[in-house]
Amino acid sequence: MLLLLAIFVGTLAGCGIWLMLRARSFDLILGLTLLSYAVNVFIFTMGRVKVDAAAIVASGVPATLADTADPLPQALVLTAIVISFAMTAVLVALAVRARAETGVDHVDGQEPPR
Repeated sequence: MLLLLAIFVGTLAGCGIWLMLRARSFDLILGLTLLSYAVNVFIFTMGRVKVDAAAIVASGVPATLADTADPLPQALVLTAIVISFAMTAVLVALAVRARAETGVDHVDGQEPPR
């Protein structure tokens, strides 16, 4: 399972970086989004992947570390999701405004010669 998650994170990060190197603003936004997804999955997997583990343990019940899930990576991923959504919204607004001002979708505002 961990190997599959590692391959998934690597693929997401690689596709995100490849899209960020493109010269179009939509590709840049999509690449940043994929890269943020890769970081979120990476942070989530750092909290030990467990199935059916309790996030909150009732008082008086003895629980070992092996029985519970780690809530810190879950909280970090939740915060990162909110931040990446806000960042994506700002970048889309900037891309739409730049497209309206320049008329092209190129990041530097000039269409390359063909």
